Amino acid sequence: MDIYATELMGSKTYDAQGNYVGRIREFFIEPAEASNRVSHFLLSRGRFQPLVAKYDQIASVTVGKMELNVSERALQLYQPNESWLAVQKDLMDQQIIDTRGRKVVRVNDVDLAPIRTNGSVELRVTQVDVGIPGAVRRLLQGVVPSIVVRKLQSKLPQSAIRWEFVNLVEPDPLRRVKLRITHEKLEDLHPADLAEIMEHLSAAERQGIIASLDEETAAAVLAELDERLTTQIVEKLDPEKAADILEEMAPDAAADLLAELPKETSEELLDEMPGQEADEVRELLEFNPSQAGGMMNTEFAYVGEASTRDEVLYWMRGQDLNLDQLDTIVLLDASAQFSGTVPVARLLLAAGDQRMTELKMEPLLSLPSNADDKEVFEIFDKYNLRMLTVVDEANHPIGTITVDDVVSRLVKG
Repeated sequence: MDIYATELMGSKTYDAQGNYVGRIREFFIEPAEASNRVSHFLLSRGRFQPLVAKYDQIASVTVGKMELNVSERALQLYQPNESWLAVQKDLMDQQIIDTRGRKVVRVNDVDLAPIRTNGSVELRVTQVDVGIPGAVRRLLQGVVPSIVVRKLQSKLPQSAIRWEFVNLVEPDPLRRVKLRITHEKLEDLHPADLAEIMEHLSAAERQGIIASLDEETAAAVLAELDERLTTQIVEKLDPEKAADILEEMAPDAAADLLAELPKETSEELLDEMPGQEADEVRELLEFNPSQAGGMMNTEFAYVGEASTRDEVLYWMRGQDLNLDQLDTIVLLDASAQFSGTVPVARLLLAAGDQRMTELKMEPLLSLPSNADDKEVFEIFDKYNLRMLTVVDEANHPIGTITVDDVVSRLVKG
């Protein structure tokens, strides 16, 4: 039968000779050894210094009682250890991230499964209770007999998260390392889901998660976060880490972020970035954010209009393109001026020897960098566009505005 953490807390403990040793005040998981095994039990004994029983010194565990397979003399005095996860202190009533349900929840109780091995009984964490039953157990524990509480909870709706889908939130970077807490599970979430999760966390917890993510994931998440939160996070990051994250962002997103920071901080981060990336972002910062130039992204795919479909595909395979965002190819004429666009879908369905100029969309649409955002919105709406090219005074393409840029601007507006 599984045991709940609330039932284990305060349980009387006896040694191999049947002598009373103390009560369980806390118990710990040592992630470096086994991610779900209760490794140590802290036993309080009044005015005497607490003792610690290890997992291999446990003979049996039942509700309200634990028996050891050694004498009291074999136990060690308790010494705090930062590499131990305290179930009562670090889990119970704390927020954790449910990586399967993609949300932040509060732990009401912890389910423990007894497993007999090599003459001892180990307790393994199987799931955390985030529903009403766990809250009821905590409220009634010690007031109502456990058997009554169990009967009562069986009639309540259950809500639990398996331990493998639990991601702990620990803002202290040193303790994260000691507890072997990683955010690999979070990196598998969609950036928009992770951003929504982080909005429900404290500032310190958000800071801890961003600092521990890889730069590419962190960049994608910051691009989805509320501007105010993004600014707060970046200002508190180590400048080198912040610059690495900015380098992974699209130039327009990086420029938008830096524009919200104090000028001194913005310049410091630009100085930390590689020259080419920093120059692209500096150029975008010169544009008015309420005009086409301030909305555009300077990273876009462009080819000569005389190229064939097969030549373009061969070229694309050798480029580091964002395939998730690539929707349209920009065309240049012999003078490197803007001459049209070709949707990727139309490109893929064309014959191998067809020229790009034969595939381009009509009518030919573009805007100068100083066009206001209202004009941008109107053209996207009128022609049902997914991308619009921005050109300079000589009709050279200098960037593109995508439909997600438009939606983002409208939402923020």
